Amino acid sequence: MDNVFAENKTFENLDCKVTPLPQGEYDDCTFISCDFSSTDLSGIKFTDCRFQHCNLSLVKTNKTALREIVFQDCKMLGLNFDRCNEFGLAISFENCTLNHASFYQTKIKATLFKNCQLQEVDFTECDLSYAVFEHCECSKAIFENTVLEHADLRSAQHYSIDPEKNKIKKARFSVFGLAGLLEKYGIEVEEN
Repeated sequence: MDNVFAENKTFENLDCKVTPLPQGEYDDCTFISCDFSSTDLSGIKFTDCRFQHCNLSLVKTNKTALREIVFQDCKMLGLNFDRCNEFGLAISFENCTLNHASFYQTKIKATLFKNCQLQEVDFTECDLSYAVFEHCECSKAIFENTVLEHADLRSAQHYSIDPEKNKIKKARFSVFGLAGLLEKYGIEVEEN
């Protein structure tokens, strides 16, 4: 079967469990209210695409290319971004649920996470330089040997980041987030 090349198309209400998305390249496409959950998107190339109100939970992403991709209002539980094609990997997230996702060893500098659920997300050895975590819930997210230099976590909540095990030079935190930086020391930070 030949690979598909789709450009500047809109796909709505696809159920990829019933009809899998064809292998190929998708350039400047929009996916609206599509269900990709538990499907295989391995090897597919997405460039300058937008996913809105889609379910991408537990999608297989072996060598999937995600170049300049915007995810908006998407459910993405357990997604392994660390298996994606690392060349040109550029993504942003707004109002997404990314719980249990993995970004292990990915290089996603300047990534925007806005109003996202990032519970138990693995950011181990990830390069998040200049990333923005705007109003994100980060309970039990794993930051270990993570590069957070110049990252903005001023409005992020419930994170735990060990300054001795992560690179946080010039990262921005709010006074309300200090407890997340001091957690390992057993210090209690209270407001007057």
